[in-house]
Amino acid sequence: MATQNVEDVEMIESRPRKRIRSSTKRKRATSPIHLPRVPILFAPFRALGLITNHIPFYIQTRSYKDATEGPRIHILTCLGRSWALWEGGKMGLLFVGPEVQDPISCLVMNGDAVWAASGVHVIKYLRGKEVSRVSNPLRTPLAFVILFGSQLLALTEDGGRMLIWEVSTNEPVLSATIQFDIGFTATSVLHPATYLNKVLVASNEGDMQLWNIRTQTCIHKFSNSQLRTLPSQQHMNSLSSPITALTQSPAIDVVGVGFMSGEISVYDVRADERLMRMYMDNGGIKALSFRSDGHPILASASSSGHIALWDLDSGGRLLHLIRGAHDGAVSALEWVPGQPVLISSGEDNSVKQWLYESPTAVPRLLKFRSGHHAPPHLIRFYGEDGKQLLSASADRTLRNISVVRDSRSYEMSQGSLARKATTLSKSLASLKFPPITSISCSSTRSKDWDDVLTAHADEMCVRSWTVLNKRIGKHTFNSAESSKRKSPSGVVKCVCVTACGNFGLAGSSTGEIHMWNMQSGLKRKSFKVGPCPQAVIDRLEPSSSTKQKASERGITGLASDALNRVVIATTSDGTANFFDFHTCTLDQVMVLPTSANSIMLQRDSGLLAVVCDDMVVRIIDIETRRVVRELACGVHGRILDIAFSSDSRWIVVTSLDSVIRTFDIPTGQLINAFRTPSVTTSIAFSPANDFLATTHVDSVGIFLWANRSQYSEVAFRAISEENIAEVALPSMQGSEEDEALEALEALGVEDTPADVFSTPSQLDGDLVTLTLLPRARWQTLLNLEVIQQRNKPKEPPKKPEHAPFFLPTLPGVEHRFAIEEKKQETQEKHTRRLDKLTANSRSTLQKLLVESDKNSGSDDTLFDYIKSLSPAAIDVELRSLVSFNSLQQFLRAIKRRLQSHLDFEAVQALQNVVLRIHADVIIENEELRAELEELLKVQKKECGRVLDLLASSLGTLGFVRDTQ
Repeated sequence: MATQNVEDVEMIESRPRKRIRSSTKRKRATSPIHLPRVPILFAPFRALGLITNHIPFYIQTRSYKDATEGPRIHILTCLGRSWALWEGGKMGLLFVGPEVQDPISCLVMNGDAVWAASGVHVIKYLRGKEVSRVSNPLRTPLAFVILFGSQLLALTEDGGRMLIWEVSTNEPVLSATIQFDIGFTATSVLHPATYLNKVLVASNEGDMQLWNIRTQTCIHKFSNSQLRTLPSQQHMNSLSSPITALTQSPAIDVVGVGFMSGEISVYDVRADERLMRMYMDNGGIKALSFRSDGHPILASASSSGHIALWDLDSGGRLLHLIRGAHDGAVSALEWVPGQPVLISSGEDNSVKQWLYESPTAVPRLLKFRSGHHAPPHLIRFYGEDGKQLLSASADRTLRNISVVRDSRSYEMSQGSLARKATTLSKSLASLKFPPITSISCSSTRSKDWDDVLTAHADEMCVRSWTVLNKRIGKHTFNSAESSKRKSPSGVVKCVCVTACGNFGLAGSSTGEIHMWNMQSGLKRKSFKVGPCPQAVIDRLEPSSSTKQKASERGITGLASDALNRVVIATTSDGTANFFDFHTCTLDQVMVLPTSANSIMLQRDSGLLAVVCDDMVVRIIDIETRRVVRELACGVHGRILDIAFSSDSRWIVVTSLDSVIRTFDIPTGQLINAFRTPSVTTSIAFSPANDFLATTHVDSVGIFLWANRSQYSEVAFRAISEENIAEVALPSMQGSEEDEALEALEALGVEDTPADVFSTPSQLDGDLVTLTLLPRARWQTLLNLEVIQQRNKPKEPPKKPEHAPFFLPTLPGVEHRFAIEEKKQETQEKHTRRLDKLTANSRSTLQKLLVESDKNSGSDDTLFDYIKSLSPAAIDVELRSLVSFNSLQQFLRAIKRRLQSHLDFEAVQALQNVVLRIHADVIIENEELRAELEELLKVQKKECGRVLDLLASSLGTLGFVRDTQ
């Protein structure tokens, strides 16, 4: 029975609730879920394709005054560790809650507040932000939550207790704890309409109990034998079946009870009797819902994905059965209050709305949001804008995922499978194509004909698709029909669409390559790899299995260049074969050290990446047909997928050890590596170079990682395999949440590494360094007089021929104009005081010359100032050197700069101008002439060094050119 341990429970809590909430946030901020502080190249951005999971959704309707479109519908779904709020009218995303530490087990809403049960906590959110939380003092996980007036009721995961909190105040307080009897495992709670302070509790044993939560007493017990009866199986009546669904009907005292056995009971709680019984085949009952717009109809959903509609006026007669409404078990079912619309969600990651137009018509699908219900294993970007992704999954579907807006995503149609399934009485999933193993596309001719090719598991045909029409294409290319009848037909392993979009190629497991025209669907050419090279046979061990493997020579990778000149095919025995596109002849066979698993060609640069069995990615230049880089990807897991950046600078590799590595191709160094919580099965780099898309083995979503180098300066440096960061997967974020993009905080500029390389001002003291300024700067300085003379005006400006429109007049009787007489400009008289001040004033150049002469060796400040001036300003400064000391200091500075091997061309230009201006003064003065002679010696010496360096460089260059 009930135990009232309110005071004892309050003593268990050791800290105030506000302190619990703040400390929990601090733990989340420092937990491994968030990004580490180490600099990484890719930052988590957002997740795509996540709609719901197995947790039932919660529906809320809101009516507004003078609303013409009816009440607004809000649908709350669970995304695992977070939740999403959808608008039911257009199924648009409103809010996404922040991620929590434990998976969410139940969701409810109360006005604008969202309550989520996660682990031992029940967290309250307002507009996507956490405002408060309550915790189980017993530290056991909570499984079910319901709001009952101002109280919050929660069931523990073991089903032994029910906790009651008073949540009407700002700080929720635990008011009571109810402990159930042994043998009664509570699974769900329902408040019967008009029942004050009373709730129905369903159990895993098939029994129900009516409790008064105010007095914590059990009022009545409903046994399993009274609630259900198996059809025509009286000998199994003693077996109990868990209650899996419990819902309130529009009629008072009447509830609907669903069992795992498939039985449905409409039960009168007040009279304690069963009113009617229905039975649903093919799985247990997962959800029940009564229609509330005046039609007595009950909707039920099974674990096999079917939805049944029952007519309660006819004693529970089956009206309609929607087979395969979901591809998995249906998790929740709700009628929209006052509308003939039924909303369902399933474990297939979809939420659907069904319109029930009339009692005799079959409900039709009105609107839906869906994604993959099995983890995708192959993704590729479609087009050159990087806004669309083609995604293939084990659920036998091909989806087009929008990177910009998730609501634009859709599933590529495979034809009228629903009609075929109804005609053949088969499930819809069994009629879908086998899982896709290879995808290739080209959007060049997407408006004219099919532009996507796919290969499927264990099939000898290739299918075309059209993204423009969102469906399967016109052609199905059969490699078995294209090959000879006597030769064995193999399974298609890889496909390729040429860059022009006119041809499609397919390689089979028997070594055959066929090419078809994408417009007409006719076969055009065939390529043959030929017998196994002797080098490969010698490399393989002399065993029967390897000999058979060498004779098969299956095609593992296929690619064509941007100009349709070369077709490259790799085989399972470790060869790369280069074919002429037009003549189909085998030009060259390159033997690789190990078997080749897959390839990827960057058509813009002509680089071919080959994934080998020895966990090494070998990059081949298709022009020279040589291996230019070998990138080792650890020793703990084989390589699963690779992706080039659009500028061919990086190559991203994912492997079985859950690590995503980024290599810099020019240097061949590993510049970034991070480990994800689960294995990454496929990756794709955006053609716009802004996002990296990944899929993972345990998630149905597609995750985007932002390229930090597109938004900030990132210092690249080589790292080792030990410097691998642990990074959490991106979360799904709503577009209206300003603070939801917490993952983009890593896009800011982080602390600069201590060992960032910076170019010194002088590489070596024995080399000659120039100023790195434009050559025109010093050419203009040398020819400044010629330029000024050329730009001098030929004649002074002329007066206007006509008088102005308005002329001033003089006062008086006669009409006379006021003509202004020219004022003779008075020349300023030179005085001795002005001449004295002018002689004592010094220019900036003269001041810097004095300072550098005192320091005797530090001329950087002087020459930095000279390089910052324009040619005309430099000329003025040099002409101001009229005193003996200034000229002597300048000649010494020029000599010191020559000896330091810096600013060579600037020193030559300055020396030329100074000698041309002040040559007569320097020649007449003996001390200045001595300084000039010393400068001449240094000049000859440095010029000889420069000539020797140029001769050496030209000789080395000629030798290298002749040896190639």
